Amino acid sequence: MNKCFLIGKIISKIKFDFVISNKKTNKISRIEFYIKLKNNNIIKIIAYNELADKCFRELEKEEIIIIQGRINTLGEVELEEFFCLENRL
Repeated sequence: MNKCFLIGKIISKIKFDFVISNKKTNKISRIEFYIKLKNNNIIKIIAYNELADKCFRELEKEEIIIIQGRINTLGEVELEEFFCLENRL
């Protein structure tokens, strides 16, 4: 199991989408956005279901956030939890 903790600034619009699953066409919500770390690395963040809905409601471009997640095989961070900070970076 891998875990990562990141602090960065949201630099893209939060893209909200629905993904149709294979099990009786259940709709699953999905978001994706990019953050820029202090060392200028750019990381793609994704989240699903209730967490995706919460991100879409609460997060905006230019916000500073702390992220806890997992790195998947594509190098994206699958969000598990987030906290918003004041713009300090």
